[in-house]
Amino acid sequence: MATGDAGSGVAPAVAPQSASAAADSAPALLPPDRARAAEAPPVPRLFEVLEAVLAPLDRLPRPLWLGGMTHSGGELAGRLAALEAWRVALLAGGLPRSCAAWPEAEVQEAVREVFRGLGLPAYCADQPALVDTVLQGLLFHLDLIVDYRDRGDTEAAAQARALDSFAADWAERCGEIDELVGAFGDLGDLLDNARWDALRGLLRSTDWREVLRIRALIERLPELARILRALGRTCPTDEDAESSRALHAVVEHTEIQRSVSHRVRVPDLPGETRGVQRSGRIARMLPAEATLLGHPRLRLVWHARRAERTLLAYEDDDHLQEDCLRPAPVLRPSQRPAPARRLEQGPMLVCVDTSGSMQGGAEAVAKAVVLEAVRCAHARRRACRVYAFGGPDEVVEMELGVDVDGVGRLARFLGQGFGGGTDICAPLERALARLDEAGWNLADLLIASDGEFGATPALAARVEAARRERGLRVQGILIGDRETIGLLELADDIHWVRDWRRYGGDTDKPGGADADKRRGDGAGANAPTLAAGGGSPVHSSHLTADYFPGALRTPENRAATVTPEAAAAAIRAGRHRGDRL
Repeated sequence: MATGDAGSGVAPAVAPQSASAAADSAPALLPPDRARAAEAPPVPRLFEVLEAVLAPLDRLPRPLWLGGMTHSGGELAGRLAALEAWRVALLAGGLPRSCAAWPEAEVQEAVREVFRGLGLPAYCADQPALVDTVLQGLLFHLDLIVDYRDRGDTEAAAQARALDSFAADWAERCGEIDELVGAFGDLGDLLDNARWDALRGLLRSTDWREVLRIRALIERLPELARILRALGRTCPTDEDAESSRALHAVVEHTEIQRSVSHRVRVPDLPGETRGVQRSGRIARMLPAEATLLGHPRLRLVWHARRAERTLLAYEDDDHLQEDCLRPAPVLRPSQRPAPARRLEQGPMLVCVDTSGSMQGGAEAVAKAVVLEAVRCAHARRRACRVYAFGGPDEVVEMELGVDVDGVGRLARFLGQGFGGGTDICAPLERALARLDEAGWNLADLLIASDGEFGATPALAARVEAARRERGLRVQGILIGDRETIGLLELADDIHWVRDWRRYGGDTDKPGGADADKRRGDGAGANAPTLAAGGGSPVHSSHLTADYFPGALRTPENRAATVTPEAAAAAIRAGRHRGDRL
């Protein structure tokens, strides 16, 4: 039986620890730096060397991962590094230095010649989406060299075939990119490879041909860009706003005539006695001096003092009060006009007339307004809402952006014909309601129409209230021969497209040229002149204001207008013009 068990009350013996074990179990005995190193988690170093070759993947976009890792040419490490170098150089608008890793040395110079021939570096400058698409295409076509060799081609023939396929593919794409750049300027997300197939289908449609035709028309209407740029009230310009009535207080220096009181001291004037002085005045001498006159000898002293003006005399004087006006500088506040800077380049609300009266050249100009509005909004990242209106309940509200869906909607709108009636009230009500939403309170309104419409007095009053309270500006583009009452009441300024008829000569569109003839383009003696110049047959667009001024709803006309009931009562009573009703 073992001694020292639990029943004996003696604790069991514990084996002594070694010195090294005791040192390891006492971290307080270690130096501070070694103690911190012992507490820090270990750094994983097992796969660091193996993963180093994949480090370029952290800097490459995800669409290039699969093609860069599974490509059949070159070694993985060198190919990824070369792919990164190509991407950086193309983003800068150039080509990278020669690298034997990828593409292979025998094909690399041919690839460079293809890039130079197509001008791809210029297209790719600052376009990450396009660069990724180009490199994906290059990886795809160069990866087919192995397949071409398996089909019996030699190495040189397979390489030439792959490069020819790449060049043919991107020659077509570059032409399409040129069309997009010509239509919209900055392409934005249009070059995303995920939507490229849908975009290429759109670019081959007849609607896109109409977009290109309208884009060529914009080149002959440069004033549209100026009008659309001036819409909105977001960015201040260097020009003064003519409609600004703001005043600001100015403190200016001026002079006023101020009354000043001046006291003038007059010596020897009887008044206040101040002391004793030496003088020659007998009337003010002291009595002691007068006693000298009674002495026979001292009389001579008195006369000597009098001659020398040294007699002791009382000193007295008086003051005269003098008031005079003297100029005094002052600071005077005054109110002066403070012309605010004209604001522009803000949100745009565009109402486009698509009624039947707009067929022909007016339709083409209206479509040019829409396309230029989309271009301006996309170039400056401005919000743009288009309201295409016809007859009652015929309003199409579109938010046109430069993406695949937005370009598709724009192409469909520009490719369709106009028809129907004209109702300006519905689009105006929607545009006024849009001003209450966030981000649209600084928007301006543009109306492109031939002016053959009329707004109700209540709606015209709402537009005037928005103009007065919100600062809304309404610009009109007249695509017709004369201003109408409806357009004059709504628009602050009206720009007249005088030669709108010349843009309707597209015989490919049904009714294009005939519509302009129905509106007077080829009638009578003016036919040769109009066919040559395409101008308006009237001398001025201000026909309504010149010949029918009483038809306008001006304050003077409203004051002189009576209600139908009052006019009927005046007729029944036998009153005449000038009699008070």
